[in-house]
Amino acid sequence: MSSLTGDSLADKPISLEKRWNVTTIVDQIFYFLTLILAIGVGFVLTWVAYEIVGLAFPAIQGYGLSFLTSTTWDPVRNIYGVLPQVYGTLVTSFIALLIAVPFGVGIAIFLSEDFVPVSIRTPIAFAIELLAAVPSVVYGLWGIFVFIPFLRPFYLFLHNNFGWIPLFSTPPRGNSLLTLGIVLSIMIVPTIIAISRSTLISLPRDLRQGALALGATRWEAILRVLVPAGFSGIVGSIMLALGRALGETMAAAMLVGNANRITASLLAPGATIASLIASQFGEAGRAQVAALMYSGVVLMVMTLLVNISAEVIIRRFQNIE
Repeated sequence: MSSLTGDSLADKPISLEKRWNVTTIVDQIFYFLTLILAIGVGFVLTWVAYEIVGLAFPAIQGYGLSFLTSTTWDPVRNIYGVLPQVYGTLVTSFIALLIAVPFGVGIAIFLSEDFVPVSIRTPIAFAIELLAAVPSVVYGLWGIFVFIPFLRPFYLFLHNNFGWIPLFSTPPRGNSLLTLGIVLSIMIVPTIIAISRSTLISLPRDLRQGALALGATRWEAILRVLVPAGFSGIVGSIMLALGRALGETMAAAMLVGNANRITASLLAPGATIASLIASQFGEAGRAQVAALMYSGVVLMVMTLLVNISAEVIIRRFQNIE
């Protein structure tokens, strides 16, 4: 018996050492695999940027920064400027955020707190996640055949009663900057809701309980404790949604009207960079392809600036938290 016991005790260090070696090998494999994937993502991003800039280089060399300030897009004379598209991209994205942020953050708070039973919250959260999976072309078709006829009486009301305001000065035609902005808000609100809800749910329960114990009301605890504590995650969701709004293509091409002009009226048709590329790339000649690629470079820089701004804001508020 003593020999058996001694043998079993002698085997334990060996088995532990084998397990430690296996764990170390698995950790090393995982480390190198993730490192390769991270380097691969950076390589693919650099490759894409290099190819786009290379195709756009003739236009960059020919038009320079005047491409960003010109309002003319004339393939016949090979004169190109992307200022109306930059304006339309920024305006429609701003409208989308103006609508989506209050709704998205409010619904995220509603789904993360115990306002209704779990049996009701779960189907609502699932339905919101389904909205994020709907293809953009479906949103575009829905906008053309359902949403524009639904909004036309409202647009007429705005124009007839507030037409003296530049924002509603043009007669409504259906396809417009405002229409695209509203549809974009519907498309990006699931992103804001999902990430903001995950952020609020992941907060320690001690924050909520501590605020309530100190005499705060439910809404005071939410607005003064929980939302500030999760503000970096909420800002991240908003910036991610803004990135999608800036680059949305099919819905923009179908709903914005593709008019090459700058107007203060939200009821007038306009254009975005993504809609310009989608609508003209198929029939473009060599010079026009270079100009379209140049506009793609502009859009890529805009989204890059959005991501950098998001990272700066998130790190700043993480330090405060």
